[in-house]
Amino acid sequence: MASVVLERSRKKRLEQGHPWIYNNEIASVEGSPEPGDLVNVVNHQGRYLATGYYNPASQITVRVISYHPVETMDRAFFAERFRGCLEHRERFLKGDNAYRLVYGEADFLPGLIVDRFGDVLVVQLLTLGMDVHRTDIVDALVEVLSPQGIYERSDVPVRELEGLEQTKGPLYGECPRHVTVMENGLFVKVDIEEGQKTGYFFDQRENRASIAPLMTGWGGRSGITLQEVEQDGQAVSLPVNKSGKVVTFPYWDGATVLECFSHTGSFTLNACKYGAKKVTCLDISQHAIESARENVVLNGFEERVEFVVADAFQYLREQVKGVEERRQRAAGNAEKVDTSKKMTAGGGRTWDVVILDPPAFAKTKSAVKGACRGYKDINLHGMKLVNEGGYLVTASCSYHMRPDLFLATIQEAAADAGKILRLIEWRAAGKDHPQILGVDEGHYLKFAVFEVRSRA
Repeated sequence: MASVVLERSRKKRLEQGHPWIYNNEIASVEGSPEPGDLVNVVNHQGRYLATGYYNPASQITVRVISYHPVETMDRAFFAERFRGCLEHRERFLKGDNAYRLVYGEADFLPGLIVDRFGDVLVVQLLTLGMDVHRTDIVDALVEVLSPQGIYERSDVPVRELEGLEQTKGPLYGECPRHVTVMENGLFVKVDIEEGQKTGYFFDQRENRASIAPLMTGWGGRSGITLQEVEQDGQAVSLPVNKSGKVVTFPYWDGATVLECFSHTGSFTLNACKYGAKKVTCLDISQHAIESARENVVLNGFEERVEFVVADAFQYLREQVKGVEERRQRAAGNAEKVDTSKKMTAGGGRTWDVVILDPPAFAKTKSAVKGACRGYKDINLHGMKLVNEGGYLVTASCSYHMRPDLFLATIQEAAADAGKILRLIEWRAAGKDHPQILGVDEGHYLKFAVFEVRSRA
């Protein structure tokens, strides 16, 4: 087997667990490896460090698959790795059949993503080293999981960095365009052909369930309290409003919720499951909103959800403008506002809980500055629309937006908005997205829950 000899002066990232070797870290190549071949990686003294696959056309020239010698990546190799992936998911996601089965580097299979949707698998082959083994990968997946079908979603620009074309289509068996799976006890219909990435984002599974405590405990704000009421000769505890009338609406204690960047409406579904009174589900994509609507109906929540197709930035600004105009009008003559005239601003709504789960704003290091402006903008306007003492649920899936920078950006937004934020919870990706210590690129998802209070 050919060998890649590393520079003496390189940083010892490989020894610290990082599986990528860049072309500027390589001193020489011994032998004549073909693109996609396995190579041994040795230090400047010739000591073996790892085995990985080779692609001289990529800036990441070697991606490590093992720290012990491996002769070949064949069907048996992949089957063994897939069994390990399955064992991990079955341990931490007992009873589930929808999750990320293979998570690239974190599952010691760099460049390969496999998402499981019940009996249908969706794969992404992101690198040349995985692309040349697609037959072995498919055969091994069939051996280990016996799926109904395997569909490829390698229609991602990152393949072009490896000298590969974008591609998608069925690889094995029958692959229906739509599959319905269960997550957190909820039915989710997924479009594996046209949905974003592989059709669904599993990384927020536990985070979506974590909003449960935010969804109830709001009835008292509208004057509804539990009181002893005589009914059929017996004293029972029932919700009663300020007028003394029994409230029959079952979700009287629930929160009003705004979910922005909803995609398939996953946070909306969890909000309804845990008792939300009313949810506004917003996305700029009509296709996404239709998907969300189908999922809401599938779970029987349609009476509590309204759908909005709009740009989240513009929608939030319009609501804030309306809130500020209402405040000025309420002040009346003190601020010389003619309250007889119709309001110029639309909106003016507020919510108990505002959820912001945007796509990645910073896909490259050079985009971080612009991303900070984007994150500050949506969080500033989002927290202005949270009712006093309510909650801002906010996330970033941009790796280049490091955790400290994300928190600092939100803090700047809070200062400008005149808000005090109390951090209630800080989370990352779920258990089907493990992280290798030392591989910062895997630590991409940041998820926070803040209580919002006004400074004044």
